Amino acid sequence: MANGVFDRTSPESAWESTSTDSCSTVLDRCKETDDGSHPVTVNLDLPTSLRPRSRSQRSHIRQYVESLLDQERQRVWENREEANSNTSGSTSSLQSHNVTSAEKKSKQYYKFYPLSSKFYVKVPFDRLGLLALFDRHKNVTENLFAVVLAVLVGILGCLVLSKEFYHDFWIFLFCFVMAGCQYSLIKSVQPDAASPMHGYNHIIAFSRPFYFCICCGLVLAFHYGATHVTRTTYTLYGLAITNQWTMELARDLILVLLLCFPLLFTMGLLPQVNTFMMYLLEQIDINIFGGTGTTSLTSATYAVSRSTLAVLLLYGFCYYPMSVNGFEDNGQPVMFSVFCGLLVSLSYHLSRSASDPSVLVQWVKEEISKRMMSQSESSSNETSDESLVDPLPQKLRVSVRERLHSDLIVCCVSAIFVFAVHVSTAFTTLQPHLMEVLCYIAGTIGLLIHYVLPHLRKEMPWLCFSHPLLRNHERKLFEVKDAARVMWFEKLYIWSRSIERNIIYTALFLSAITKSAPHIVKDTKLGLECGSLAIVVCGMKALRCAFSDTPRQYIIVIFTLFFFMFDYTKSSETFLIDYFLMSLFVNKLCDFILKLQFVFTYIAPWQITWGSAFHAFAQPFSVPHSMMLFAQAAISSFLSAPLNPFLGSAIFITSYVRPLKFWERDYNTKRADHSNTKLSSQLDRNAGADDDNLNSIFYEHLTRSLQHSLCGDLMMGRWGTVSQGDCFIIASDYLNALVHIIELGNGLVTFQLRGLEFRGTYCQQREVEAITEGSEDDYGFCCCELGHLPHMLSLNATFNQRWLAWQVTVTKYVLEGYSISDNSAASMLQVFDLRKVLITYYVKSIIYYTVRSPKLSDWLNHDNITSALQPLCDKKYCDLDPIFNSHVDEDYDPLQNGISRSRFCYVYHAWIQHCVSRRENGIYNGKDSMLVSLCFALSLLGRRALGTAAHNNASSSVEFFLYGLHALFKGDFRITSIKDEWVFSDMEMLRRVVAPGVRMSLKLHQDHFTAPDEYDDHQVLYEAITSHEQNMVISHEADPIWRNAVLSNTPSLLALRHMFDEGSDEYKIIMLNKRYLSFRVIKVNKECVRGLWAGQLQELIFLRNRNPERGSIQNAKQALRNMINSSCDQPIGYPIYVSPLTTSYSGTNPQYSGITGQEFTLHRVKKAIIGVWNRIRLHCGAACSVAGRSSFEDTGLSPYQPSSRDISGRWRERARSSSASGSASVSASVSVACSGLPTNKEKDSKDRSSFKSTTSPLKPGSASNITLPLQLSQIPETIAAVSKDKEVITRRVRIQDVSCVYDNINLGRRIDVMWPKDKWRQMGGKSSWNDWTPEEGMEGPVVHQWTPCHRDPRSRSHIDKTMLLVNIDDKYYVPITENGVLDLGAQV
Repeated sequence: MANGVFDRTSPESAWESTSTDSCSTVLDRCKETDDGSHPVTVNLDLPTSLRPRSRSQRSHIRQYVESLLDQERQRVWENREEANSNTSGSTSSLQSHNVTSAEKKSKQYYKFYPLSSKFYVKVPFDRLGLLALFDRHKNVTENLFAVVLAVLVGILGCLVLSKEFYHDFWIFLFCFVMAGCQYSLIKSVQPDAASPMHGYNHIIAFSRPFYFCICCGLVLAFHYGATHVTRTTYTLYGLAITNQWTMELARDLILVLLLCFPLLFTMGLLPQVNTFMMYLLEQIDINIFGGTGTTSLTSATYAVSRSTLAVLLLYGFCYYPMSVNGFEDNGQPVMFSVFCGLLVSLSYHLSRSASDPSVLVQWVKEEISKRMMSQSESSSNETSDESLVDPLPQKLRVSVRERLHSDLIVCCVSAIFVFAVHVSTAFTTLQPHLMEVLCYIAGTIGLLIHYVLPHLRKEMPWLCFSHPLLRNHERKLFEVKDAARVMWFEKLYIWSRSIERNIIYTALFLSAITKSAPHIVKDTKLGLECGSLAIVVCGMKALRCAFSDTPRQYIIVIFTLFFFMFDYTKSSETFLIDYFLMSLFVNKLCDFILKLQFVFTYIAPWQITWGSAFHAFAQPFSVPHSMMLFAQAAISSFLSAPLNPFLGSAIFITSYVRPLKFWERDYNTKRADHSNTKLSSQLDRNAGADDDNLNSIFYEHLTRSLQHSLCGDLMMGRWGTVSQGDCFIIASDYLNALVHIIELGNGLVTFQLRGLEFRGTYCQQREVEAITEGSEDDYGFCCCELGHLPHMLSLNATFNQRWLAWQVTVTKYVLEGYSISDNSAASMLQVFDLRKVLITYYVKSIIYYTVRSPKLSDWLNHDNITSALQPLCDKKYCDLDPIFNSHVDEDYDPLQNGISRSRFCYVYHAWIQHCVSRRENGIYNGKDSMLVSLCFALSLLGRRALGTAAHNNASSSVEFFLYGLHALFKGDFRITSIKDEWVFSDMEMLRRVVAPGVRMSLKLHQDHFTAPDEYDDHQVLYEAITSHEQNMVISHEADPIWRNAVLSNTPSLLALRHMFDEGSDEYKIIMLNKRYLSFRVIKVNKECVRGLWAGQLQELIFLRNRNPERGSIQNAKQALRNMINSSCDQPIGYPIYVSPLTTSYSGTNPQYSGITGQEFTLHRVKKAIIGVWNRIRLHCGAACSVAGRSSFEDTGLSPYQPSSRDISGRWRERARSSSASGSASVSASVSVACSGLPTNKEKDSKDRSSFKSTTSPLKPGSASNITLPLQLSQIPETIAAVSKDKEVITRRVRIQDVSCVYDNINLGRRIDVMWPKDKWRQMGGKSSWNDWTPEEGMEGPVVHQWTPCHRDPRSRSHIDKTMLLVNIDDKYYVPITENGVLDLGAQV
């Protein structure tokens, strides 16, 4: 519509609706007198008491008022026509406002300009009327698309009618369908039965015309093919694919489908356009090209385009050898071998590529920007350090880059290797026995690896045994304290699956392609062109499925072999085509079986859980429709559509088709924090303070942990047999989440996590109990309790387990997470003494941050600050603010009734002096110094801010005290006293001193309960604050720093949470500690999940059932109905967190990479070659260095036999430490490492196995070491003189057991070791490693060692084992015990 202009005309009976009848006042427009001096106002005031009662009086007044209104109305419209456009708007609005008070209802219209700005058409509708009649489109593109679709519907409908397919009543019905499709473009059905969202869905308006155009186009195409069919027909399994009867049948079926459109759209059996296109493209990629699941419409388009491009590339290499007849006389063309090599390499690359191209596009953009903007690299680094950067995108880009580099190397090598093997005619001369042998091997190995071994590892193998027959190490542990240990059967599974995938299936399908290619072109009557295309498509699908979906391939191989070899031998169309079609049949058969299992489990009479009266009513009526139920299950399996229970009852209906992702909307939880809320809401309403919003961060961290390790764990079989679309529930003490596997490729998995509430509903708790309770204590045998055999389930337990839609896969699945502990803050601060302790730590923390601040000198020299602090420099100064109290302030002076400077110095001056002594640059800290005045002023400011936030009642009530403490904890500082306005000279004092002081005091107060008197020592307190500052994040949970710290795997976090729970108002101290958590992994029938999700969408959106206690969400333990329905997208369900689609790669799992090795990159290949060359030099140089030992003995010192405990340069380090302490000389036994190595292997192994301390005294007369008194300054020169011509050799070790790594001994605690260098300590633990972790196979030199009971504290181990400090990549320092490394000898 064009610009809206309103036209108002009043009826003659407008008086009936005037305000005079309702006892009010009518004000007419001011009239000027003839001379224009005084305006005349027509005021009609008719109160109830003075209103005329007679009809004649009322009629006179009415006539008079009507005449006035008619005159005024005529004048208004005349002025509007004559006035210009600028003044007419304001005048008409004022005048129309006066007129509308007397009008009954204005008639409005819109001016629609169809051709030009001069000619318009009046549309007599207001805005609401137009919205009720027409849909509002978002932009011009939608309008144009709607017009184009309307024209296409009309044209295609006329063409179908012109062919005379319909007669009599069917013509009317077809025209009715066509009219409905066109009208839906004007006014669509909202909500539609297939709409996935509440409210107006603008996409659903195009569904009906879209499907109508598609069906009419197919009808016309099939009709043209049936009437113009050529004599060239293609047959498959004896059936003609392109004959006239086949096309006529397809045409007639679509014609019937067109007439059923009203019923189909009413039942919601056809999805909206974008969902259908994504489903169609995904099914094409999976069922034809052997692809994987997709994550969006863009992803599906990219996947199909990528597969089509690969087919076109391979088609030429296949067409040429097929056209030259090179297979005659048992030969094969060389070009066909090239085709086989390219087919294997491309299939391998496609199986390892994710369907979502977004990460790849980001990586390409990043590489381009690096090349184009290399000059701004330094500035970008500076800004990135200050901002909070999410590490996940960069981690994904690095993984994609490494995989691409690896694929480049592996694809080239595999193409050359396959070409070399295939060109040798091994696959031609060994036929037909080679095919049978490979099929039997593949079937046997697949049965053992993917059926027997996973069942042996299940929690209840074959639902008969009570515990797994192959148990993980963590199963016997009560509490998991370390990462999961890699078991021998996991290594066996990895290597067996790798051999099966890369060797057996590759050889099998290459043999099948070689044997089947000539027969496909000649015998199947597909022809040269179609036959070549069939070879490429079938071969690519077989190889891609073997690489990405290995666990299911042995079933397809066995079915294909037995069905076409023994049952229908004459019907075989070569193994390649048989395998292609059998894979489709097996996949649909598996879906059909899962649907039947879901239906039988859900409606079993002995475990019915009726959630409402309708369920009890629908149960008996579902029995006569059992045959229809089987038909629906078969049809929905063929179409990959969910089968959902209607309103949660026993009546099942088929829903519309959906992709593996299922959800059309990309709903992701957006956490509310200070970065996306208004400042006013942060200060007043405490935005995001609800438990669900705050607890969602734990599910987000769980998603990151799964992204790091899930793919590797699946490849090791820790979740059992997994396929695309599977759903799992992982449950721990407080975390319950549903994991949806969407894409499963070769070394990658894309999943989505849906976290449920911590404290769920009653129904959720009952289902959580069902999945966590065991069956070992069930001794039931029918109606008796006869017990069960050892390690077996009872009869009743076995029966009950088989009638569940879920199975427990693992009971102790280990993931890295956070343990959550919450303590009531009110109970910890109820007593005045405890509040006094907190205030004392608060003041000490302020002093600590003040002295440690790099801006301290600026503050002390600031003119405004020094002038404001002059009154505080008086020794007799005392702050008499009534907010201070002797009950909570340690430095309160009762003689002066306030906080005096002298009392403050008496309590805190020693602490100030200690903090100053730890500064690098000393500063005057006397009692009369400006530093003490600054600390005194800041302590007063901080306590006054706390009292102000607590409404000046901090000392009287703990509730007010906690309210003020929480306000300061989240950063709400309100300076209200004139005495504290000096702080505005530099707001950094609030941000860098007072704010962290509040938070640190809370942590110190927590520590006070474990060791009340420990922090009386200033050194201990200083070290504790420094340690907490480095290794712990203390902040409010709504602060973005909190989320960044959790996602960055910070070891410990602390927060003060204000909780509102069912009317209770309390404060909790939340403490997070990073540790390993154990989860129960439950595999749920995926058709059960899809069906329940589809039922919820239909019930809440289309049927509009808003009952919060509806029957479809009541607990059903056999199907976990409540947990599954709760995991739906909001507002359908109520999960507290829904993750974005996240891709996990196998290379990020350190345990899996430690077994199979990391990705092949040029850098790693180069490093491996250099390492091998260094090993050769090492062993060859050791044999040539015997002569150097005699020359070394001439110096008067015996040669030192290097071992893995020796470190280079130890005496230099000890000389520095001893000289720094003022020692003049020491008597030490000096051991100098030389380049001479023994050639005797026994002697070398003996030297490596014995560790000798380089600082312990030796027996007199020892031949290998001599004790000499040396000046410390002479030790480096002595060593240099001894090894002047010989290179000093350090030991090199390789990490073999990462469980021996001590990554938490660099925190500066009393129980930790002493480090020789502070730099080594800073880089010697996981607190500074960030995402890097030591892995098995890493090598590096030993730079230091700690020995038990050593007399030197710097070399003394804190445990009963010798520990080595290994330098990895010249960057990381790894403390590890000696039994966790392998000695590689001296480093060259």
